[in-house]
Amino acid sequence: MLIIHSDRTRQRRTRTELSGGELVSPFECPERVDYIIQCARKAQLGEIREPSDYGLEPVLAIHDRDYIDFLSTAWQDWQADGHPGEAIPNIWPTRRMPGRHIPRNIEGRLGYYALAGETSLTADSFASALLSKDIALTALDHVLDSSTSAFALCRPPGHHAAVDQFGGYCFINNVAVAAQRARDKGRERVAILDVDFHHGNGTQDIFYRRNDVLTLSLHGDPMDEFPYYLGFAEETGEGPGEGFNINYPLPSGTDYATWTEHLEQAKARIGEYQPELLIIALGVDTFENDPISSFKLKSEDYLDMGRRIAELGLPTLFVMEGGYAVEEIGINAVNVLKGFSHHR
Repeated sequence: MLIIHSDRTRQRRTRTELSGGELVSPFECPERVDYIIQCARKAQLGEIREPSDYGLEPVLAIHDRDYIDFLSTAWQDWQADGHPGEAIPNIWPTRRMPGRHIPRNIEGRLGYYALAGETSLTADSFASALLSKDIALTALDHVLDSSTSAFALCRPPGHHAAVDQFGGYCFINNVAVAAQRARDKGRERVAILDVDFHHGNGTQDIFYRRNDVLTLSLHGDPMDEFPYYLGFAEETGEGPGEGFNINYPLPSGTDYATWTEHLEQAKARIGEYQPELLIIALGVDTFENDPISSFKLKSEDYLDMGRRIAELGLPTLFVMEGGYAVEEIGINAVNVLKGFSHHR
């Protein structure tokens, strides 16, 4: 399996994350990718290739231009305003402050474009997000050209990034940008299966009114888990998209047997849809020892997960999302890819 990776993903190294009322070292750290690429090399998973540069056009096919302009200048604006630390939002438009105007002040703009307060924005954030989408698009083009599979080792992740919001460590929605490019290159139906512990709220937001991209997500129940306000079973799409967004919220403590029951339901829906491309938002924070999640999957379960995904028999793009048990993230991510490859 071709792997798209760049050592430049290490350039985003933030110092602060708001967690449990404290500023802690971020769970989303460069070491995550280090462990994955080490395990991939040890497993001789396949060729490792640098990404190409795709520019902003594929990003603007998904994301709001004003939002992307904000990301491109936010760090400079933050520094110009005299702030000594990393840029962390501290106020948002809320239910009784609907945010009809975008503030001039950088603190106001940070809150306007943020969906949560845990993600620090730093000097390298925008460049890292652009590199991450290039990794996804390079892997996608290989899949489209070869009708096989590829792994995009993206960092930062993307599935929480909405049309005009960042958060959950995400700035550009890599899977959404890839799905749109596939559509623009002539694929009529694309399916996105998100297996990350956290709901892909950004992906749902982007495709909620469309029927050309089927979105499915298995995740922790948003009554209890981040991002809390989206990802419920009754959210099935609107207008032309009715029936094309499917959520499987699962309780804390879910084991692999229960998780696979819902995976098989998702696979059945994908089979009915008959997509020309399958994109897997590959989060392995479903692991039993993940520090910010509550499912109970074990390392060997990820081999079977890959095998089950391979049974769909589709050209498949794997895009890296979450997973924060740093020492095991490489084993678990590579096990999915090994299980998939060995079954094909």
